[in-house]
Amino acid sequence: MLIWQVLILIFFSFVLIKSAEWIIVSLRRIAKKSKVGVFAISAIILAVGTSLPELFVGITSAIEGIPNISLGVVLGSNIANTALITGLVALILGKINVHGDYLKRDVFMALVAGLLPLALMADGILGRVDGLVLLFVYASYTASFFKDKFAEITNEHSQESFFYKFLRQMNHIDFDITKEYGKLFISLALMLFSSQQIIGASEKLAVSIGIPIFVVGLIILAIGTSLPELVFSLRSVKGGEPKMFFGNLLGSTIANSTLIVGLTAVISPITITSFADYRNAIVAFVIIFTSFWLFIRSKHRLDRFEGLILVVMYLIFVVIEFLF
Repeated sequence: MLIWQVLILIFFSFVLIKSAEWIIVSLRRIAKKSKVGVFAISAIILAVGTSLPELFVGITSAIEGIPNISLGVVLGSNIANTALITGLVALILGKINVHGDYLKRDVFMALVAGLLPLALMADGILGRVDGLVLLFVYASYTASFFKDKFAEITNEHSQESFFYKFLRQMNHIDFDITKEYGKLFISLALMLFSSQQIIGASEKLAVSIGIPIFVVGLIILAIGTSLPELVFSLRSVKGGEPKMFFGNLLGSTIANSTLIVGLTAVISPITITSFADYRNAIVAFVIIFTSFWLFIRSKHRLDRFEGLILVVMYLIFVVIEFLF
């Protein structure tokens, strides 16, 4: 029985990851074929696309009435993205150069966003009002980010508005783009179904081995749902686009902590039974993210040795979670 639940968890985690990749590919192809501001659609994909597994797990767990697992997945994913994924990329590729002005705003915003849901649950519950606050924060961040980008799109398409061009292109959809929409909806259905199976298997696995379901989400599901970030990160840095890597890393952290937790709390408020379950994760996130921030600020790059430190920090966190 235990082995069967583990196999189900592994199999449907793989399906979840692959369906997320298919969604990203389909959206990119739709953007390319429709010829309507590829940059804008790609930016949305980078901000939310790689967080789709966490989003669907969060929504599904809320519908199933166990929203705490979503908080565990979000915390675990933020820690895994910053320490494990970033560390592994630096280890594999040698170094990651840091360029751009996101050091001033986005890194700080990611840290604040990561801690905001934890601050809101200080009263013992992350209610629907708290969820709306988180959604408002995410909407404000997204609006401020796309303000300049929409201005660029307007300049590029001065002859007609962006939305007018979008509607015009949609009226001339060819067969290929119709197929991409079909693939997109099938992938979404697969992601929703696999999320439901993962939630069920995780709950049974936690009961079978006598550990809190929060820990299952914090470590096992967090690593599984962070694999799309690892694949994208390796490709982007190796392809000479470290800015895309950092944008995806910080955007995923912000989306996880505000959009995903916010939606989960609105659907089903999260009641905190014991703050001790979250203590190690909170401390780990603050230490790891602060270390990451100091590393990239000091030399405007992340070296292999610093990547090793981040990976070791993550391994220590995992060991502490299982032992204490």
